[in-house]
Amino acid sequence: MQEQENITTVEEAPSSTAAAANTRSDWKAFVDKLSYNGIVNNIGFLTLLFVLALTYIYSNQEMIAVQRELNKQNKILKELRWKYMDVKSRMLNAGMETEIIRNATKIGMKPMMFPAYKVTIDTTKQHPTKK
Repeated sequence: MQEQENITTVEEAPSSTAAAANTRSDWKAFVDKLSYNGIVNNIGFLTLLFVLALTYIYSNQEMIAVQRELNKQNKILKELRWKYMDVKSRMLNAGMETEIIRNATKIGMKPMMFPAYKVTIDTTKQHPTKK
């Protein structure tokens, strides 16, 4: 059993150095990707990322501008809605008989005391013609 424990401890030591060497090679591969050759080899991909970033920034700016314009239009719409409701209520009140009488008295008119009647001419009678 002691021999097996020694073997496992011996096997663990090289694996830790192998992991350290593997980490160094990963780091070296990462640095190589960031080097001049790595950039030149991936220029198409980097250009695509750059264009996507610009498109994202532009669309965000446009969205903000559209949202501001929408907020302005909503404020204008609310004001117009209030004006409409005000004018509508004034027109409803102005059409009432008491309001009409009140406004007519300001300009000197008086309400009728008798109901309206129609004057008709009897056309069945013959009128003498003048010669």
